[in-house]
Amino acid sequence: MKKRWIALGVLLMLMATSYWAFQENKYRLPGLLSDWRDPVQPNRMIAWQQGPVTAPNGERRPNIILIVVDDLGYNDISLNGGGVAGGIVRTPNIDALAREGAHFTTAYAANATCSPSRAAMMTGRYPTRFGFEFTAVPVQFAENLAHGDGVGPLRAIFHKDRITPDIPDYPDMGVPASEVTIAELVKQAGYHTLHIGKWHLGEAPALQPQAQGFDESLAILAGGAMFLPEDDAQAVNAKLPWDPIDRFLWANLRHAVTFNGGKRFHPQGHMTDYFADEAIKAIEANRNRPFFLYLAFNAPHTPLQATRADYDRLSGIKDHKTRVYGAMIAQMDRRIGDVMAKLKQLGIDDNTLVLFTSDNGGAWYTGIPDLNAPYRGWKATFFEGGTRTPFFLRWPAHIAPGTRRADMTGHLDIFATIAAAAGAALPRDRVIDSENILAGPAKRAALYWRSGDYRAVRAGDWKLQVTKRPEKARLYNLATDPTEQHDLAAIEPARVAELRAMIAAQNRDMAKPIWPGLIEGPVRIDVPLNAPWRAGQDYIYWTN
Repeated sequence: MKKRWIALGVLLMLMATSYWAFQENKYRLPGLLSDWRDPVQPNRMIAWQQGPVTAPNGERRPNIILIVVDDLGYNDISLNGGGVAGGIVRTPNIDALAREGAHFTTAYAANATCSPSRAAMMTGRYPTRFGFEFTAVPVQFAENLAHGDGVGPLRAIFHKDRITPDIPDYPDMGVPASEVTIAELVKQAGYHTLHIGKWHLGEAPALQPQAQGFDESLAILAGGAMFLPEDDAQAVNAKLPWDPIDRFLWANLRHAVTFNGGKRFHPQGHMTDYFADEAIKAIEANRNRPFFLYLAFNAPHTPLQATRADYDRLSGIKDHKTRVYGAMIAQMDRRIGDVMAKLKQLGIDDNTLVLFTSDNGGAWYTGIPDLNAPYRGWKATFFEGGTRTPFFLRWPAHIAPGTRRADMTGHLDIFATIAAAAGAALPRDRVIDSENILAGPAKRAALYWRSGDYRAVRAGDWKLQVTKRPEKARLYNLATDPTEQHDLAAIEPARVAELRAMIAAQNRDMAKPIWPGLIEGPVRIDVPLNAPWRAGQDYIYWTN
């Protein structure tokens, strides 16, 4: 009998150990499954398709390069008197895109998070028109993917009741194949279409870049990747222990890319350097024919990883995570400069339209304050800090240096503007929300945002945000209060009602989400995620 009790005790201990080992490592399961299905292969050379050996005679249509960076804060560039760490980190090459072309000072992201914003850029439509309302999250891991359990009394919410059998598999969560992408449009007009960088618009074969109009694609298909292997001798890493998603990223992301939907392989060196190097090679290969290049850097999105050389150049920044973050931005700025230098070297600079933007504002979970100064809010809020984005167009043959425009534009207008430059006709079988801003100021009366129960509209100088958690309407006059400090909802009830009616009318034309928002988490408006809770702090709840 004694031996049986001993055996039972050993069995229970083994079961308990196994349970705790599973709990400790459950974050790693997606990465392990990916490694099993598609092991990361060694680096291999990319052979970009070669265009004509000589340039064609006569007038040539412009080349077009769309540069999208990831989670860049409004205050992360030095153009507006800012820069990381109080201006220690300068961004001369990004700033030059604005100074040498058009700087749109009232430009907005189509959403406050990565994936829906990119969907709008690619289609010229509010992503909610075709059900792309939320960033995709694998259902089986959604419960563990919130940015923490909450802060203070504000708890994260997991909507288990929204899990139904008709939710698409994670790889099928993307821009539907029925949508017309800008790559498909300009390809029909005779352009060679190239994608380099982050995709995040569907991982199933039918939703990957090469199935959505791109002739060639060197891609991070998911929302992120490691910039370098964690143990690389040249890597300087900054982990964010207050953010469970950061923990998830370090455990599951790989230093890997895929070419035209093939097997994953290691890029050469730091991801930012790799994408810039390959962009330069792709431009060289296509110098004698019109091309469209969508260059989507995944910096400075987490995980935060800089090269040792870039980190060492910023010895004046004492905070480690800020120094790594700043080094990532300095590196990206330098490499954008290298891409621009290549255009000049090849003699195609004057006839190349370059568009630059970020997918949304800087992220609260980095723990770095003032990324979006002077604006309030972060990524995952519809405050100006989450949606007001750098937006520059440079085309020496057509846009005068030093042009400044204040019309309300941004991501939505990328589609029609590129189409116009390429001489491509817009689709006529669907609503297109995009306007050609090369032809003059955008004429829209309002811009709208929606993510679950969180809605916003800007009409003229007035902006209304409506939230369910907390149950609140916030009204701001951006002409007199551009940083949204003074909520006028209580003294302007008629204007609140008018703007609510506009939101309701807009929503009637939107589609049901293709997949549900399963996670709602609190985001404090004025402090980063690692700041201590204080009673009275303003907040919203963001879905997915």
